[in-house]
Amino acid sequence: MSAIEQTEAARPRGTRLPRRARRNQLLGAAQEVFVAQGYHSAAMDDIAERAGVSKPVLYQHFPGKLELYLALLDQHCESLLQAVVTALASTNDNKLRVEATMDAYFAYVEDEGGAFRLVFESDLTNEPAVRERVDRVSLQCAEAISDVIAGDTGLSKDESMLLAVGLGGVSQVVARYWLSSGSSIPRDTAVQLLTSLAWRGIAGFPLHGVEQH
Repeated sequence: MSAIEQTEAARPRGTRLPRRARRNQLLGAAQEVFVAQGYHSAAMDDIAERAGVSKPVLYQHFPGKLELYLALLDQHCESLLQAVVTALASTNDNKLRVEATMDAYFAYVEDEGGAFRLVFESDLTNEPAVRERVDRVSLQCAEAISDVIAGDTGLSKDESMLLAVGLGGVSQVVARYWLSSGSSIPRDTAVQLLTSLAWRGIAGFPLHGVEQH
């Protein structure tokens, strides 16, 4: 069950929940408010009301709006990283690996909760703690991709990282464009198109010590 689904299930005011369940409920409510209004326009009153709790209950779990936002950002940065790592580990076929990784980004931005907006489209990127988290997850995703490229091609760490940053950057930018443009192209078709583009480039690097896929 997602955080937002937990919010819906636990919304009636006065319901007593275990601490972890209450925290997840509050994060779900905060996600709804931050995605809809942005950080600066959102108020703790709005989040408490959305969660169906009093402000003192909200402050028992999060001392302020920034701390709540950062907790939510941490959660969704970790979700993105795990999606990329899982995609990379899903197959040993390199073309399918590229496709799975591209699809991980598309799935991430397509999620109905809109959490990707907190990571890629935040109105709080001038806040050092936010910028550090966004930069860190982008770097971690690139490092995961880079490890695979380096292992398969024998390229240097710096060369592999450059390619990995390019692949990750293209994936998230195109996925966001696809979603925001209301494209009539189905997700799987869009992923295939982007995979074909990326594969024509990455396949040009000879494999190192393994059979070409």
